[in-house]
Amino acid sequence: MANPKKHHTAARRDKRRANWKRLELPGLSKCAQCGTLHIPHRVCPGCGFYNGQLIVAVEEKKGKSEEGHA
Repeated sequence: MANPKKHHTAARRDKRRANWKRLELPGLSKCAQCGTLHIPHRVCPGCGFYNGQLIVAVEEKKGKSEEGHA
């Protein structure tokens, strides 16, 4: 059975273990219709278009100035 010839220090071990849980950011692409960033090969959450076709009707969000208070 193979055995290590040299002892690895705790710092060397811990440096290796420190990065295993880091998450990568997903690659984002720019929407051709509205220009917002979205996940590739998915419907754009900003406008609802995919591959130049309207897939999902997206309601526009109301701003604070547009809301009517009685």
